[in-house]
Amino acid sequence: MSNFIINQDLGAPISEQFGDIYFSAQDGLAETRHVFLDGNALPAGWMGKKSFTILETGFGTGLNFLASAKLFRNTAPAGQTLHFVSVEKYPLAGIQIKNYLAHWRGEFPDLLDALVEHYPLPLPGFHRLDFESDITLTLIFDDANEALPRLYTKADCWFLDGFKPASNPDMWSDKIFTHMANLSHAGTSFATFTAAGFVKRGLENVGFTVNKVRGFGRKREMLVGKYTGSRA
Repeated sequence: MSNFIINQDLGAPISEQFGDIYFSAQDGLAETRHVFLDGNALPAGWMGKKSFTILETGFGTGLNFLASAKLFRNTAPAGQTLHFVSVEKYPLAGIQIKNYLAHWRGEFPDLLDALVEHYPLPLPGFHRLDFESDITLTLIFDDANEALPRLYTKADCWFLDGFKPASNPDMWSDKIFTHMANLSHAGTSFATFTAAGFVKRGLENVGFTVNKVRGFGRKREMLVGKYTGSRA
């Protein structure tokens, strides 16, 4: 299941499977914060909730998880919990994650060390990692089209972070959008780096409001929105 990757000249890891980068060569952490955290209005989104669940398509290097966990630790009230659920068909090895995120080790040293130390072998299935009592990471090493129907947990927000639709269309299918709707409640938010028209239409067709907003870096636009609880 392993996905061999190489480094671009700028240092951003790139997938040989899909020919696309895992995160922005300009600043991957800034991209995560702009697209997924700000795009889902976090931390405001988890305020007032006893628990908060993020569902993600495409774990990659785990940068989105680490940034979310750090923000949660810094802003969530005592007793609140975060459940981060992420699907990854081609998992990296822990040592690869450590190497590719070394630049940001100072941002989340304890969290990155814990992730690498307890990162599971790349075997298909569900893998649960507990980060003390407040944060749980569930990694699902499988095709998202097969994994999402096996979930029952409702998402409070979605991180849509598969590789670009042109490279990895299976992660942006009508089937995926339908599963998203099934796993959402009224008000569940989503954010994604892409502004592709068919992604916008597909999400709208299953009951999400979709808005184009400013993208990160060179990307002029990206999509954000919320589930309305009803479908077209």
